[in-house]
Amino acid sequence: MATLLHIDSSLNGDASVSRAVTRSFREAWEEQHPEGTVVYRDLAAAPVPHLTGPVYATSRIPAAERTPEQTEASTLSEELLSELESADAVLIGAPLYNYSIPSTLKAWLDHVVVVGRTAGETSTIAGKPVTVVSSRGGSYAEGTPMAGNDFAHPYLAWLLEGALRLDVTFIVPELTLAPVVPAMEPLREKAKASADLAHESARARAKELAARLAA
Repeated sequence: MATLLHIDSSLNGDASVSRAVTRSFREAWEEQHPEGTVVYRDLAAAPVPHLTGPVYATSRIPAAERTPEQTEASTLSEELLSELESADAVLIGAPLYNYSIPSTLKAWLDHVVVVGRTAGETSTIAGKPVTVVSSRGGSYAEGTPMAGNDFAHPYLAWLLEGALRLDVTFIVPELTLAPVVPAMEPLREKAKASADLAHESARARAKELAARLAA
């Protein structure tokens, strides 16, 4: 049975839209794979440490050539890399914080982006399907006042598709702050429509991937 690696990074707990949408995906996935495996990391509840110089240097050294100290230093990175390489599909909740991704998600990416292994022409994860739920409190679509100020989606698209050579689908629920910000009250119907579409897209994507991987 297929394995799903599920990453959440929102700090908003049950109020998080990205978490709600990734939950819709995961539930649809588990319906299709009741005997499958889900590896879950909540980067808000249990953040991974930032990459250090010794760990970064060790990632460029073949495992067989590492000293015991280097091997110990790279234990977490190897665990994270193994989870990513072993997964059949990946699900990432990536809310927009201050126009970019949460620092906890960036820390995770720094551990798993390794040139000569996961990144580059010989990527060990090339072609793996990844679904990114990129939620945002407002709208950054073309024609809106904030168009062009979203530095999460372009960054993730370049890194995941370009450097890691993954097969990436983005689901983008917008206007998530409309229900709680009085000035955004006129946008609440649009916010609900965006959220409904995101949940529908997440469930459809999960079922499509489940069918593909079961074939």
